[in-house]
Amino acid sequence: MDFGLSEEQEQLRDQARELLTRECPTARVRKAMESASGVDTDLWRAFGEAGWLGVLVPEDLGGAGLGLLDAAVIAGEIGRAVAPGPFVASAVGATLALREGGAKAQRSAWLPRLASGEAVASLAVAEPEEPRFDAAGIAGRAKTAGARGFRLTGDKVFVDAAGSADLWIVALRTASARGAAAPGAFPGVGLFALPRGAKGAAVEDLVSLDETRRTGELRLRDVAVPKEALLPRGEKVLGRVLDACAIATAAESLGGAERALELATEYVKVREQFGRPVGSFQAVQHLAAESAARIEPARALLWYAAWAWDARPKEAPLAAAMAKAACCDVYRAVSRTAIEMFGGIGFTWENDMHLYFKRALVNAASYGDSTWQRERVASLSGF
Repeated sequence: MDFGLSEEQEQLRDQARELLTRECPTARVRKAMESASGVDTDLWRAFGEAGWLGVLVPEDLGGAGLGLLDAAVIAGEIGRAVAPGPFVASAVGATLALREGGAKAQRSAWLPRLASGEAVASLAVAEPEEPRFDAAGIAGRAKTAGARGFRLTGDKVFVDAAGSADLWIVALRTASARGAAAPGAFPGVGLFALPRGAKGAAVEDLVSLDETRRTGELRLRDVAVPKEALLPRGEKVLGRVLDACAIATAAESLGGAERALELATEYVKVREQFGRPVGSFQAVQHLAAESAARIEPARALLWYAAWAWDARPKEAPLAAAMAKAACCDVYRAVSRTAIEMFGGIGFTWENDMHLYFKRALVNAASYGDSTWQRERVASLSGF
């Protein structure tokens, strides 16, 4: 069995790294952080021109028609560059929700625009009372309004690019759940395509630890939508969509961990203390070696999870939970170790390590933290 990337995927990775090295230095990342939206629109369009935003969009709708493993390759390179923008939320989560669960008219209206970078979309799932990513965490309601449509009410938190998104894919309860939901199932939950500007929908920006990727709260107060806003297969695909987001976040985290270790290793090779490079000290070498040893096993979990999502859907939920927990734990540990390898300068605003460490902390909480994912592993494994 070949556990490596294909030649085409390696080319995709190299092209992505080249573009991000050229177009997305950390100086540009910091500039985006200072903007009102946190989104670099020119960079986002460059992602669209490169085909990244449409990697999961069918070819007949303007995309590349590739799989999640290809999207994970791109996410890993975005993580290496700590690039701004809601790639996971828009190009993975919202795109897959529309592709797998949307009606033909919904797909035709939005997927070409998302693929080109003309529009941005986001998923709105977690709620303030108990921010979790399963059916039990969804209390917001979608009540039928005769034959005309629905009335949407509820609050959603941690919505990436909430203030700049042109479309929100919102998970709301359409019927009361009966009994305990099976792992990964979302009984009585529907997905609604809600365009920006809908009357009764308001966004409040939240203070985010990771300023390279803004988040917000979406508040729905008796928002009237037509029946066509409901994604016909939303209930059936939401669990699979969230698994894809978890895998893409894991890929981004692993890419960030790799780059953080590279930067720290490069630094200790040239930083001298007591007349010799810091990297020549055994204690520092151990820090680097331990970080490398954390990264490699996590990579195997990640590639398997992304491959399983494409090729073996029944195995994907367990693999996604394992990859998300492992890769995010690795990112948090490695980025912290990288700061220690830099020494005092690693704690300063001028040093880029804080960008990686903050992204690691936010990624760890996105789409289910490590504790929640490990509980999923136990449940899915029958323990």
